[in-house]
Amino acid sequence: MNFDILVIGSGPGGYVAAIRASQLGLKVGVVEKESLGGICLNWGCIPTKALLKSAQVFEYASHAADYGVLANDVKPDFEKMVARSRDVASNMSKGIEFLFKKNKIEVINGFGKLKGKGVVEVTGSDGKKHEVTAKHIILATGARSRELPNLKQDGKKIIGYRQALTLPKQPKSMVVVGSGAIGSEFAYFYNSIGTEVTLVEFMPNVVPVEDEEVSKTLERSFKKNKIKVMTNASVESVDTSGKLCKVTIKTKKGEEVIDAEIVLSAVGIAPNTEGIGLEDVGVEMVNGRVKVDDYYRTNVEGVYAIGDIVPGPALAHVASAEGIACVEKIAGMEVQPINYKNIPGCTYTNPEVSSVGMTEKAATEAGYEIKVGKFPFTASGKATAAGMRDGFVKLIFDAKYGELLGAHMIGGNVTEMIAELVVARNLETTGHELMKSIHPHPTMSEAIMEAAAAAYGEVIHM
Repeated sequence: MNFDILVIGSGPGGYVAAIRASQLGLKVGVVEKESLGGICLNWGCIPTKALLKSAQVFEYASHAADYGVLANDVKPDFEKMVARSRDVASNMSKGIEFLFKKNKIEVINGFGKLKGKGVVEVTGSDGKKHEVTAKHIILATGARSRELPNLKQDGKKIIGYRQALTLPKQPKSMVVVGSGAIGSEFAYFYNSIGTEVTLVEFMPNVVPVEDEEVSKTLERSFKKNKIKVMTNASVESVDTSGKLCKVTIKTKKGEEVIDAEIVLSAVGIAPNTEGIGLEDVGVEMVNGRVKVDDYYRTNVEGVYAIGDIVPGPALAHVASAEGIACVEKIAGMEVQPINYKNIPGCTYTNPEVSSVGMTEKAATEAGYEIKVGKFPFTASGKATAAGMRDGFVKLIFDAKYGELLGAHMIGGNVTEMIAELVVARNLETTGHELMKSIHPHPTMSEAIMEAAAAAYGEVIHM
């Protein structure tokens, strides 16, 4: 079993790298210890979005009377929501299997470990080991839920995202620790179907990487929907000895103890770098992640790394882009390094959150003189007709040259709208060009044109 490229891990970094390599005429193998598609497809992005869709449908049905539709006695069926989510993940995994067969990619089931130059040892589920060789080895082993010392996951009362996707029954109460994308999405989902949710965030704002106005707006929405939001707070300990967890939370006012059936730890991720032979072959690390150059080469010839195990945003679409850039460089193509300043981020709560580029605070701190344009969805005809008036589009421009420095949105469908601004930034589109690009009416995306116009004092509908 000798390959041009051997990929360890079949998540959104690994499987995309493998398919692109095959398209370029290379002989490709993939080592995978679980299901094709990795965490994102099986235990992350996709099944989570399936649950969130169920929550959205339930919310629509619950407020059907607002739209002139009578729907009586609407109830969530948690078990069926979970079952649907697992079916969606299973179907997508089968889709990857089909793509691998189509592209003649060989799948090697087991755990891969670097053993030497061009050699990977694969341990099967039966414990048997065999070696596979390749000219180029790409490490795409992904990440897992990070554990805090005082928040050890037992998989039953203190859980990570994997267990949150497949709980046997809906909990009556839950404390979610961490309000990044994972924590906020699960807080929204469980709250929407009737679980009493407390969201604990160490930083001053929820979704702390987002623009402060967006964070404050999402926090107000959470509180309006009866989520208890505790910022500038930390979980000190969890007593799981009783029927309910006793969660001790430290705040500026002192300690507070909250009872909950489940504690969900959503405090980030830890890269899967253990046991894959990095130390054995001398791969250099930096802050717990694999050190790579602009084309994902490690310091060891023939060994590459992409995705959550390298420095940079731990996002599925970033891993995919890194995988493509890596194999295209291996194949001898001319490749532009990825611009990490133009990576979109999305959070699929209700309202949704999306952003790209600098926040207003970051732009100011970087010394830019800025123009800020903001357009609320309360002034949008489409948003009003759809019953999605919460939120806004906020654009930040360099006052001197008109460069779009950052875009920040909160509202309905904004995760579908952010790509326009990623492309705009990639093409160095100016504020005037955005506002003079005719957007269709009525759409949510008109708010982008209006926000650009607002930055220059030319907004019409506000």
